[in-house]
Amino acid sequence: RFIQGSATRNPYVFYHWRYIDIFVYFSHHTVTIPPVCWTNAAHRNGVPVLGTFITEWTNGEKLCEAFLAGGAEAYRAVSEQLARIAQHYRFDGWLVNIENTLSAAAVGNLPLFLRHLTAQVHSAVPGGLVIWYDSVLQNGTLRWQNELSEENRVFFDACDGLFTNYNWKEEHLERTRRLAGPRHTDIYVGVDVFARGDVIGGGFDTDKSLRLIRQHSLSAAIFAPGWVYEHLGEENFLHNENKFWGSLAEYLPTHSICTLPLATSFSLGMGTSRFLAGKEEEAGPWYDLSAQEIQPLYPEREGRLSTSCCLQDAWCGGSSLRVEGTIPPGEERVAIRLFSLQMPAPPKLFLTLLYKLEGPHPDEFAVALELTTWDSGTCYEGNVTSLPEPNGRHHPRFLPAPPPGLAKLLAACNRGSHGWTSRCYELDLQDCSLRDLSLLVSCHQPSPQETPFTCLLGEVRVLDAASVAASPPQVQSVTASQLWWQ
Repeated sequence: RFIQGSATRNPYVFYHWRYIDIFVYFSHHTVTIPPVCWTNAAHRNGVPVLGTFITEWTNGEKLCEAFLAGGAEAYRAVSEQLARIAQHYRFDGWLVNIENTLSAAAVGNLPLFLRHLTAQVHSAVPGGLVIWYDSVLQNGTLRWQNELSEENRVFFDACDGLFTNYNWKEEHLERTRRLAGPRHTDIYVGVDVFARGDVIGGGFDTDKSLRLIRQHSLSAAIFAPGWVYEHLGEENFLHNENKFWGSLAEYLPTHSICTLPLATSFSLGMGTSRFLAGKEEEAGPWYDLSAQEIQPLYPEREGRLSTSCCLQDAWCGGSSLRVEGTIPPGEERVAIRLFSLQMPAPPKLFLTLLYKLEGPHPDEFAVALELTTWDSGTCYEGNVTSLPEPNGRHHPRFLPAPPPGLAKLLAACNRGSHGWTSRCYELDLQDCSLRDLSLLVSCHQPSPQETPFTCLLGEVRVLDAASVAASPPQVQSVTASQLWWQ
């Protein structure tokens, strides 16, 4: 369903991919295959997606008896089929959640099933994962431990990780850390954002749970972050979602982008209209996560900076990125970190930026891009005789016109439309590693007061000049199948 999206108004949309390592698509169906649009959005942002294999209640007990209590043939067939499903639908593995009592015969085969499933997933799906939920014990009793214990360790040993139940206290974390040994980061300590049961913190206090989990060097499983939408409602969803993930940001290591090109128009994969080249093409609500673009970090600094999604105006897709903040008194500029990067810099980069300044005095400001590099004695901008930039900050040179051969790709240099301004830049680097891409907002005249600004970002691109100039290989022997004309 909804392979091409839907016309939903105010949908639930997830876009803080930079803060998470794995996304589990959960439901109470026995086999839950993540919808293709969720898999596409996650993979575009470098995040693996797991489906859910769950058995519950008396029906679950019967099902487990049928495939676990007999010989190896049945459980091996189930694990092979689950691995095939993941491979076919292009997702990355399974959360296994057995929430019913098991007979002695069934629980005896359970670790063997998990081992076989893990091996099958690893061979069928590069980087595949199988994670076990803390539920039944090695004697077949259904009793949540809220920790890694001698009673459930046999299942953890058979797969890639353990997702613990939510009602833990600090002593559970201490015991888990000791027992897990070198595999401590394979323990995902469950945090129920709805705060059901006896938990440390949920909702906007979820950071209290994460602080403790991090103190014990364990991983976290943030369960049901849809709380923001389901509990607080859809009215101010995007604002509340940024507030929720912003409150956790200090405990969530951010993903870096590791390959070029980096190109994004910041679209969330939803909107109240569709835009193309800064012009509204089609009015009306739409929702399609397959069309979600690579997402930035959404930095927040209380009272001084906020980044959010703007649905009213965009360069391409359904939304642009609104950056609002202030330049401190007496200062000329402020840098807003949009992406964390981790890759060797090619010798020559082209960068493009599309933006629109809002507010009462837009002509008082200038907007540009800044790249930072990791500290290293060998990194130079330009040639070796130039002095290295302090703190590895590089300000690419403005290009008034695209270089010959790239006119098509960089056509928009220094031309704007529908109120958007377009800029192209180039940067030559030697032996550098890229670290961050930031937006630089400067005021022409430093002021003794705080200077507020609002800027919409429509598109940002960072391109390796060599691969952009190379002509793409010719496509050969194209065939089309399963055609259906409508």
